[in-house]
Amino acid sequence: MISSGFFARSWLLALLTLDCAKLGGTQNFDALQEPDVPFPPARPTLQNLAAICHYGQSRPRYPPSFFPRSGVSFFRRCGKAINRLESWYSMCCSGEVAQQNSQILCCAQQAWQNALSMFCVEEFAVMTRAYPCCRKSGEARWNCFNDELPNPFYEPTAAYIAPQMPHEPGFTWKPSTC
Repeated sequence: MISSGFFARSWLLALLTLDCAKLGGTQNFDALQEPDVPFPPARPTLQNLAAICHYGQSRPRYPPSFFPRSGVSFFRRCGKAINRLESWYSMCCSGEVAQQNSQILCCAQQAWQNALSMFCVEEFAVMTRAYPCCRKSGEARWNCFNDELPNPFYEPTAAYIAPQMPHEPGFTWKPSTC
């Protein structure tokens, strides 16, 4: 039979372990708190395209230093997908590859699908259960990613200026598919 003292010691040990875990981190995270990474990003539409292009530097980026050292791999993958997508959006919106709104929208939609496809590849490469939308295919996958959005209109974050992030390789706009 297990005594009540055993449970008390177990709880005390668990609390001390969690409290000590906070001492070594660089971020101000509670031991049980998850990083705030609004995911998934909304599908580009004519209704949110202007915000995608005009507020790009006012939406969060997620450098490695944003995350605690361990235990948040899923959130790191989400942050990486958002960083990748924002980099590709800037290319679509710059006027270098597309000039008209319909072309910019097509480019942004391709960037969105490519970034989320890469996210799914990364999800399946780890030994955890993949994000639910990644288990779907075709239009069902894209509709799933576009449900329950944290920021459907790509609103800027007040008083935030994105840090300089390296350009993310891996995207080429294909105008012939528009």
